[in-house]
Amino acid sequence: MTEKTYSMKEALIFSQRIAQLSKALWKSIEKDWQQWIKPADLNINEHHILWIAYHLNGASISDVAKFGVMHVSTAFNFSKKLEERGLLKFSKKENDKRNTYIQLTQQGEDLLLGLMESFDPDKNVVFSGTLPLKDLYGKFPEIIEIMAIIRNIYGDDFMEIFEKSFSNIDSQFSEENGKLRIKETEEKEFA
Repeated sequence: MTEKTYSMKEALIFSQRIAQLSKALWKSIEKDWQQWIKPADLNINEHHILWIAYHLNGASISDVAKFGVMHVSTAFNFSKKLEERGLLKFSKKENDKRNTYIQLTQQGEDLLLGLMESFDPDKNVVFSGTLPLKDLYGKFPEIIEIMAIIRNIYGDDFMEIFEKSFSNIDSQFSEENGKLRIKETEEKEFA
């Protein structure tokens, strides 16, 4: 048996600190997220599925569940609702009949891109809460310690997809008059 490098008191204090901070942060994130997507008549799971489908350029339901941090049945059921609205389509691959894949329809992509273009940081409490840190340090917090914890829990492939979505936004969108716009001149690349 290896010797512990922490005390029970340290373990309890850390676990409860991260739990309470995460719950408080999630409450604000959830409110911001719901407010942002409300005009599209989406819930958070549905928006997250559209986001994942866009950035993975077609994903299996298992991928959606994994990267959306949701149960497979949740991913499937909400994907079905999105399909009924004409925002997603289901398919099977010739070489993989076991997995179900989803792809955004044009209507789904238009809706998602419209939401991205309508994002208003002034209406985002969590974003606003970081502005004093940006003013102080000249950049937004990178949250590297939290990313390391998430990497240790969910693995490298989770973090690769996480980073890929932000890389896609950086390369595929430009800012015009304070709004995000998809670059029209280039074909989207999904590396």
